[in-house]
Amino acid sequence: MRQKAVSLLQKLTEAHAVSGHEDEVRAIFVDELKPCGELSADRNGSVFCEIGSSGPRVLVAGHMDEVGFMVQNITADGFIQFVAIGGWWEHNLLSQRVEILTRSGSKILGVIASCPPHFLPDAQRRQVMNIEQMFIDIGATSAYDVRDNFGVALGDPIAPVSAFTPLARQDWFMAKAFDNRVGMAATIQAGQLLAHSSHPNRVILCGTVQEEVGLRGARSAATFAKPDVAIILEGPPADDTPGGPRADGQGRLGGGAQIRMFDPTAIANPRLARLAIETAHAAGIGHQVTVRRSGGTDAGAFHLANTGIPCIVLGVPARYIHSHNAIINLHDYLQLLAITIALVRALDQPTVAELTTYL
Repeated sequence: MRQKAVSLLQKLTEAHAVSGHEDEVRAIFVDELKPCGELSADRNGSVFCEIGSSGPRVLVAGHMDEVGFMVQNITADGFIQFVAIGGWWEHNLLSQRVEILTRSGSKILGVIASCPPHFLPDAQRRQVMNIEQMFIDIGATSAYDVRDNFGVALGDPIAPVSAFTPLARQDWFMAKAFDNRVGMAATIQAGQLLAHSSHPNRVILCGTVQEEVGLRGARSAATFAKPDVAIILEGPPADDTPGGPRADGQGRLGGGAQIRMFDPTAIANPRLARLAIETAHAAGIGHQVTVRRSGGTDAGAFHLANTGIPCIVLGVPARYIHSHNAIINLHDYLQLLAITIALVRALDQPTVAELTTYL
């Protein structure tokens, strides 16, 4: 299982799948789960694999997209101006490599250009540069060169370039897009394991689109899949680095899977949250209970969909998300996979019905 996890995480993190352009991750989802169940997709591009034919409809979902950029303009001398897709801190961008996916399917390497300090006055060196002031250099010499020789056009998606890399400490890995390729990997692996074992429900595995730009895909995915309960798998930010509240941190690498009780977009169904914690305790699965003051996940859209869907968010804490280089501990990922499978197996018809019995 460990080696499969590493291989799958590498494929997923190195895929180019900015919000609205999730094709490469969708193709991995389909390839991995084709033998496991019935595949389908909604009209926004979210993809589903249904396993089982009876019992409550249990959705296990991760979002396929990553933060990135889009070509906004091409200057006369061949530089590319861009807009952000998803949340970026400009400090993380200068001198970083990116890849532009063209309409023909080729990928054009470039760098987010930075001005040498020699050319900057002291006051400007201490300022954060806005994205509107940045540009990408692909080695072109004119707008014609960019369009006709490189094939780059307005609206082409741009993703960070960062190889999946093991660190010196065993089972620690660095890559882009752990938010949310850890959730996608766990969705896929959970489906593969559940397809060959018993569970008292119909499991609907789902990869949503456009989470990073406002939970958009989850809205149509909920209507399409009609789940009775939803387990959202995520790659949330770790808080165990300098500058964070380390004494009372709730996202420590090596601390196990996160069970999120609250963020500003969604309050976990209390009965489902309690079941997740009790399930983790009973199975000896490492976990961290989390209450967040900021952030959000697809649960923000799922829990309001249809007539209401009880949701819980489970995650693998990752340092430095929304940058070119995030870090995870594989132990946390394996704990996420374990708690996801155990929770699915606990969701039989009476248990699911009890989640929303209020009268």
